Amino acid sequence: MIANARTVPRASVLEADVCIVGGGPAGIALALSLADTGLSVLLLEAGRKSQDKQAQALYQGEVASEALHSPTHRYRLRGLGGSSSLWGGRCVPYDPIDFDTRAWVPASGWPISYADLLPHYVAANALCEAGHYAYDAREAFADQPPLIAGFASEIVRSTSLERFSCPTDFGLRYRRRLQLVPRLRVIEGAVCTAIRLTPDGASVRALDLASLDGNRFQATARVVVLACGGLETARLLLASDDVAPQGVGNQHDVVGRYYQCHVVGNVGTLTLHGNPSDVRHGYEVAPDGVYCRRRLSIAPSRHERHGLRNAVARLHFPRITDPTHHSGVLSGLYLAKSFIGYEYGKRLHDAGTASAGAWLRHARNVAGDPLDTAAFLAHWLRRRALAQRKFPSVILRNRINRFSLELQGEQTPLADSRVTLGAGVDALGMRRIRVDWRYGRADIDSLAASLDLIAAEMVRTGAGRLSYPRQTLEEDLLRYGAYGGHHIGTARMGSDPRRSVVDADCKVHTVNNLYVAGSAAFPTSSQANPTLTLIALALRLGAHLGTRLQTRRASALEVAA
Repeated sequence: MIANARTVPRASVLEADVCIVGGGPAGIALALSLADTGLSVLLLEAGRKSQDKQAQALYQGEVASEALHSPTHRYRLRGLGGSSSLWGGRCVPYDPIDFDTRAWVPASGWPISYADLLPHYVAANALCEAGHYAYDAREAFADQPPLIAGFASEIVRSTSLERFSCPTDFGLRYRRRLQLVPRLRVIEGAVCTAIRLTPDGASVRALDLASLDGNRFQATARVVVLACGGLETARLLLASDDVAPQGVGNQHDVVGRYYQCHVVGNVGTLTLHGNPSDVRHGYEVAPDGVYCRRRLSIAPSRHERHGLRNAVARLHFPRITDPTHHSGVLSGLYLAKSFIGYEYGKRLHDAGTASAGAWLRHARNVAGDPLDTAAFLAHWLRRRALAQRKFPSVILRNRINRFSLELQGEQTPLADSRVTLGAGVDALGMRRIRVDWRYGRADIDSLAASLDLIAAEMVRTGAGRLSYPRQTLEEDLLRYGAYGGHHIGTARMGSDPRRSVVDADCKVHTVNNLYVAGSAAFPTSSQANPTLTLIALALRLGAHLGTRLQTRRASALEVAA
């Protein structure tokens, strides 16, 4: 059943075995994973519909530096499906090394391993509609040429893949399935404004809920799961301070700390020898019909020796803002920047106000490249705008075999990179957040070392030559600040309550029936977009809760008998 919060009787109390706060990919995956357990589930989604301006306004907050972090209401959507209604669909698992405690990466290490998550990765891959769980080109493709002809290295890997979802909007794709699950209720427009603990602080007693039309009610459950994203989870824990003055689960001042995104930027010039046809820099279609793309990465065996954080590099076209690329398509994108979404549009404004001369040069590129421009528009219309499985992003023919590298790097978890409560309140009276995202010099040095290894291997194999301006690397990598909607680590998991918020099962250390699902629980950020991993972690949590609650129910029945 799916209902609206305005139809819930005022001051009533909704009851369930499991109450999930947040109807994004993590919350929906968790709810579906409990479908066959016989447990009653209540899924609370704060948005009434997608693109709800009033609901979006509840996300507004402060950022310490607008140059380093986007406004807090960007990259997040309220409404069933959450931010899956705007994601690009990139699916990548974390690497086994990401789960290890790495002496050269402070505050690293998960209390679970890659093997613990692997079966749930396979299931998450299916929910994302990303095809087979095959993230190595040698497994996904049969007898396909390498990424770069003649390039073979034990130091720089070139066979890892990223796979792309449709992209699947979880709200649209799974709405009907949610309606059909027995004992599952979805309430849209239900905003959780506070977690109410028992007087001793050991359990969640109730959740305070509100709707934007003025309704107020509560929910109680045997287990409560926060699946409301890396920023909102921290906000809700910190704002719920009536019993725990520092916030729920925050006895050791860890909630909101270790906030991570990714360090991302286009850098350098990679000139490859040989023919452009010998480079597979674009998207390939796997036998299961899924778009895939290959990347460069440093072998894990080299990470400790060079002090590396995890990172990947994709072959990319030059900076769009520079008209010297002479591409009609890229110049067309630049001239149309006002009509492009926020995430990609801001990358077209980095040079400030363009001069009349620059605009003229971009216009000349478009006029002088009509065939490629027309072919691109036809391809985009057919394979992107009108396709159910959409072509993931702009990829252009490269006649000159010269690329920039698009880097995506892991951050060092820093305690001073954090989410706190700000001064203002939203329309429902809940305190807004303040985001102070920080990165470390080690993050930049690590990417520089990775680039140096790639450059050396290109020369050693004779495949090409990579150069980059070391003196401007930090500026190039931080040109757009923290990358997009990758909100990670604000309620991190670990075995030590003094340095983490939740345990290996994602349960808040100090509250026996409160859990966290999503990227807030990640201790580290890896090289990968977080969506696939947060869904896998939610599915693992679902398996745990199903076993825990059914076991307790069976024990209670035995006692009663």
